Amino acid sequence: MRYSMLALAAALFCGSALADDTGLRVTVGAVNVNPNAGSGHLGNVEAAAGLPAGSTELDVSSNTQLGLIFTYDMDPNWSVELLAATPFSHDITLKAGGTPVDGMKVGKTKQLPPTLSLQYRFMEGQDVRPYLGLGINHTIFFQEKVDGELASTLDSLGLTGDKELKLSSSTGLAAQAGFDWKINEKTYLKAAIWYADIDTDAKVKVDGQTVQKVKVNVDPVVAFIGVGYRF
Repeated sequence: MRYSMLALAAALFCGSALADDTGLRVTVGAVNVNPNAGSGHLGNVEAAAGLPAGSTELDVSSNTQLGLIFTYDMDPNWSVELLAATPFSHDITLKAGGTPVDGMKVGKTKQLPPTLSLQYRFMEGQDVRPYLGLGINHTIFFQEKVDGELASTLDSLGLTGDKELKLSSSTGLAAQAGFDWKINEKTYLKAAIWYADIDTDAKVKVDGQTVQKVKVNVDPVVAFIGVGYRF
């Protein structure tokens, strides 16, 4: 009987200790997407505008939004995490060094980049838990708009009519590193950084006809800082 009671006490103790590092956590904070953008050359635009071949590509601006992270700790070391956010807004501009159209505004887009990761957390039992993760990012572009500067330039080249900008969705790998810093048994600070493989096909259309198509490598560094709560 005595051994049974000791075994039960040990089981309850271990279960309680394990519960401190398992279960659902939710973190709210600021998340910044900073693209390392590059693209193929806009050969059709270069030819129509009389620019040197290979002199143009696209650039994408950074943006900060409200981020929300859902983390499920399966055991003290392994976790599954989903990064979500309010829609990011990006300006798309033309990189054409040494030409009159360098920095020309091409358009705008919004995007949502949900990212699901499997993580391994180090330093079990410590207040600061660094971790590494690897997962999948799926980015959806929407509300693309052609900027007035590009529209005017296309008109001057004789490409008049209704103009559209279309960006395809992207699925790719995402790697992350971060840490959680426990404030008390329920709350903590989180800081994390991701590198996401995001590639999209950008099309400029005039009256439904594609006048330029180019692959854009967005490949952003994503940074997050926020406060979380363990349920």
